[in-house]
Amino acid sequence: MGKKLTSRSEDYSKWYNELVVLADLAENSAVRGCMVIKPYGYAIWEKMQAQLDQMFKATGHQNAYFPLFVPKSLFEAEEKNAEGFAKECAVVTHYRLQNDPDNPGKLRVDPEAKLEEELVVRPTSEAIIWSTYKGWIQSYRDLPILVNQWANVVRWEMRTRLFLRTAEFLWQEGHTAHETKSEALEETIQMTNVYSDFAEQFMAIPVIKGIKTASERFAGAEETYCIEALMQDGKALQAGTSHFLGQNFAKAFDVKFTTKEGKQDYVWATSWGVSTRLMGALVMTHSDDFGLVLPPKLAPIQVVIVPIYKGTEQLKEIDAVVHALVDSLKIKGISVKYDNRDTMRPGAKFAQYELQGVPLRLAIGPKDLENGTVEMARRDTLDKNVYPIEGIDLTIVTTLEAIQKNLYDKALDFRSQHTTEVDDFEEFKTILEEKTGFVSAHWDGTKETEAQIKVLTKATIRCIPLDSQSESGVCVLSGKPSARRVLFAKAY
Repeated sequence: MGKKLTSRSEDYSKWYNELVVLADLAENSAVRGCMVIKPYGYAIWEKMQAQLDQMFKATGHQNAYFPLFVPKSLFEAEEKNAEGFAKECAVVTHYRLQNDPDNPGKLRVDPEAKLEEELVVRPTSEAIIWSTYKGWIQSYRDLPILVNQWANVVRWEMRTRLFLRTAEFLWQEGHTAHETKSEALEETIQMTNVYSDFAEQFMAIPVIKGIKTASERFAGAEETYCIEALMQDGKALQAGTSHFLGQNFAKAFDVKFTTKEGKQDYVWATSWGVSTRLMGALVMTHSDDFGLVLPPKLAPIQVVIVPIYKGTEQLKEIDAVVHALVDSLKIKGISVKYDNRDTMRPGAKFAQYELQGVPLRLAIGPKDLENGTVEMARRDTLDKNVYPIEGIDLTIVTTLEAIQKNLYDKALDFRSQHTTEVDDFEEFKTILEEKTGFVSAHWDGTKETEAQIKVLTKATIRCIPLDSQSESGVCVLSGKPSARRVLFAKAY
């Protein structure tokens, strides 16, 4: 815990990588491109998972689990989806190892143990799930199917970064089946709103809800809705997607149902997901040069209490006061840690909890016992103040609420300051290079212009905002007519 972080202004990428490791969130593993999520990092993910799971179930969804392996023939059934993920697929071809006669003590793939059909390690689960749904759906009475799974997926990325892009990652993926197009569209939008509410209310990250362009759409979808967030370095991060799949997967897997009128029709589908990439978003949105800054609603430890003492007698006196406070906080649903280890000095403990982003730190010593006070430090502002111990539990509750709101407001203010309307392409390039952030500009709606802008600036259309108003204008690059502005940014 002793190493000092590289500052964000000096090297943002290096700062991020160091912080993830030093704060004990994750580390690289022996498997190229894969990470070990450490207990503290996993505790944050568990809080995210628990809250999202509650929100999914509140909207009528149930959890299930489907196989990790997808037969290649099933994976190929929906062509656009297969083509979209083909380059990232890991494939199992054999099922056994044997001793290598040429290298004693080593193993080799048994050439006689070749699979009859190769298995794709799931990069996403539409294929295996829709082949399963075929057996579940016969009539409109079987619909809707509202299923989510918490799982791991593999996408063989060449350039990886902890949480943001790894060859294997954890996520949830919802897969729903509906009787009508309107029901499926309603589901797609509903889940976009669930993701937006989670990001803003729990992660304290303001997001923009929008629709992806055809070029940025999920492979196999007719429409992709998304939430886009802005990181402190001015780059955008796609924080969640919800896809209207139309009848594409139902047709690919021949999933039909008997309608109320007695006719046969194909099922309408959606899929939606967020991943451990949210951990990266959480780190990059709020943290500073001293370490993590966590919103209280997702912090594994919301309050840490550190005793300042000399000798066991002083510690016993402090223990008595602190244990009563800990009990009071736990009753109020606050996660609290009393760190009375004698293996670390108080200053080292302060540095550790600052690095790990614990929202509130309390320090209490003999003088505090005499005066009936306690020192409380806020992680978001680094402010320290002395408060009466009497009623401190209520002060803690209101301060945690204030921290949660402050983090959101600060991030929203940053996004507002880094969202720029532009009508000239030279200014467009200057803003992206110097000011960074979201650039709101007109686009002529063609793939060619979208691709050309990406080549010239490395910026992509992050989304067509759902709340964007019709506005006549001309494309920032081509000069052709445009009906509304879209959001461009460089992105993770």
